[in-house]
Amino acid sequence: MPTRLTRAEQTDRNREALLETARTVFVERGYAGATLDAIAREAGFSKGVVYSQFASKADLLLTLLERRIEDRARDNARSTRRTGPGPDALRALVRANRRRSAQDTAWMRLTIEFRLAAAREPDVAARYARVHERALDALTSAVEDAAGPDLLPVGARTFATFLFALDLGMTLERAADAGALPDRDVLTILDHLLAPESTP
Repeated sequence: MPTRLTRAEQTDRNREALLETARTVFVERGYAGATLDAIAREAGFSKGVVYSQFASKADLLLTLLERRIEDRARDNARSTRRTGPGPDALRALVRANRRRSAQDTAWMRLTIEFRLAAAREPDVAARYARVHERALDALTSAVEDAAGPDLLPVGARTFATFLFALDLGMTLERAADAGALPDRDVLTILDHLLAPESTP
C-alpha cells in the first residue's frame, strides 16, 4: 500500500510540480503570454492551488529565478574549487557561464522580457532588484575565487557585471541574427583580454 503523504509533503510536491510546469510554460510562451490558468491546467491543478503557493505570476517567475541563481552559484563554486585561483580558473569560469547561457537562450530571452515588465511595476521591480543583487553577489564571489587578488584589471564585481551584460547583449543581438557573435569568437576575445600583459 502506498504511503500516504502528510499535508506538508503534499504541499511541497504540488509546489515542485507547479515550478517545473511554470518553467516550461514561461519558456514556451514568454512572460506576457503565460498565464496562471495555463500553468495550473498544464500541471493538473486548479488555479486556487497556484494561488495557495504563489501570490502572482511575477512571484512564480521570481521564485524560478531564485532557484536558478542557487544552481549557478553551486556550479561555479564546484568549478573554482577544482581548479584554484589563476588565469586558467578564470577562463574556465567564463567559458562555463557562457556555455550555460548559450545552451539556454529561451530562458535568457524570458529574463530580458521579465526585466522590462518588472520595471513598470514598482513592487515587482524592487523584488527583482534584490534577486538580481543576489545573482551578482554570487558571480562576484566566484570571480574572486577564480581570479585571486591580482589578476583582473578591474574589480571582481565590475567584471561580474560585464559578464552579465555580455550575456544579455548577445541574447538580444542573436534575436535579430542567430549567427551573430559566434561563441568561439567571443571566447577568443575574452581569452585575449584575460591574457597576462606581455613584457617588452
